[in-house]
Amino acid sequence: MIEPRDVLAQLWSGLGHDPVALAQVDLSGNEPVLPSSFAVGTAMQTSVAASALAAADIWRVRTGKAQRVGVDMRAAAIASRSERYLNVDGGPAPELWDKIAGTYQCGDGRYVRLHTNFPHHCDGVLKLLQCDYDKSAVAAALRGWKAFDVEDAAARAGLVVTAMRSFTEWDAHPQGQAVSRLPLLLIERIGDAPVPSWPQGDRPLAGIKVLDLTRIIAGPVGTMTLAAHGADVMLVTSPNLPSVAPLVIDTGRGKLSTHIDLRDEKGRSVFEALLRDADVVVQGYRPGGLAALGYGPQDVARIRPGIIYVSLCAYGHEGPWANRRGFDSLVQTASGFNAAEAEAAGERGPKPLPAQVLDHATGYLLAFATMSALLKRARDGGSWHVRASLAQTGFWLRSLGRIDGGLRAADPARDEVRDCLEDSDSGFGRLSAVRHPATMSEPPPHWAGPSVPLGTHGPVWPS
Repeated sequence: MIEPRDVLAQLWSGLGHDPVALAQVDLSGNEPVLPSSFAVGTAMQTSVAASALAAADIWRVRTGKAQRVGVDMRAAAIASRSERYLNVDGGPAPELWDKIAGTYQCGDGRYVRLHTNFPHHCDGVLKLLQCDYDKSAVAAALRGWKAFDVEDAAARAGLVVTAMRSFTEWDAHPQGQAVSRLPLLLIERIGDAPVPSWPQGDRPLAGIKVLDLTRIIAGPVGTMTLAAHGADVMLVTSPNLPSVAPLVIDTGRGKLSTHIDLRDEKGRSVFEALLRDADVVVQGYRPGGLAALGYGPQDVARIRPGIIYVSLCAYGHEGPWANRRGFDSLVQTASGFNAAEAEAAGERGPKPLPAQVLDHATGYLLAFATMSALLKRARDGGSWHVRASLAQTGFWLRSLGRIDGGLRAADPARDEVRDCLEDSDSGFGRLSAVRHPATMSEPPPHWAGPSVPLGTHGPVWPS
């Protein structure tokens, strides 16, 4: 297993940063911190540390002041389960999972995982399987399918279903091979623009305006991290799109939230007015979806020269699955993690990682890359395109090595992680939620505003 400090050094230098800054980072704790044969604690600790160190570097550039950054491995790992520990008004948050979501065995003995949290995905699966909205009915229907056949049929229908593969099978798959050729994070210059000056403010990202067009976990965690360092983050979603309530509550801290329909001419006009004053756009919609509406990277760079455009997807931007929809649990299943974890545990059938760690680690890595691009823009000008994906994060997690006996680690219940929680008011009631896992000696990361229901604010940047 690679030491966390070496992992962080690879992340930091991989995006062109000065390794001298690494001396300002304190990493504490050891594996294992969650029950897994994978280095999930290391992945979380180093992705959080990279994002915090990038914020500290921006602060140094803006003010000339250096500072220390600290990340405890346990605190970072607990942050990867933030949705599990969320409480609202003293009770559990709304249910996260749809009742038929999960893993099933097909007629060929292989397993598939269904993601049905969005109503149109759920309805589509029931239509494909021609069965009732009932877990036993779904199980019976899938016994009449082969796993790869239902995976392919679901993909053709725009649904999210994956068959469980081993690492060997994923590495032989064209998409697994495509992912293996991609870097973990990619930052490309996509246009020219003058060097901007940093806005006034008392936090690393004060005055930086971020349009957040993401849902579920990875993208929202990334933009929530930017908000924790002082950015003005405006969550933009259509009133016609579904959402998952506990994730909106958990990842909405520090953000404004507005409704805009980009398929409507008035909505497009309003969005472009916001865009012209934005510094960053983060989008995690179906690959090609925003480009079809005229808001791909090059389009946005023409509208707003100097933009940092961040693209997040499930399986990477190259390969036959580049346009395929996906979520953390699906990527874990397709790319070998569920099979490998089950083998390590001596179990049959899929065994998920102990957290949606591909999502959460990708979120912090995305924030790290976004801040790295802001530093590039401050030095060289230009518009920049940042790319990240869950599958690339998964390939990186594999590279960190395995942990002997890691599955024997305790699985911390909520009462055991109270030191990692903080209370706050919100638009949903009183929250008890996981706090930001990094510490910084100058402006500490925190969320200045509460989590609010979608569409609470008008589409106007704060003055």
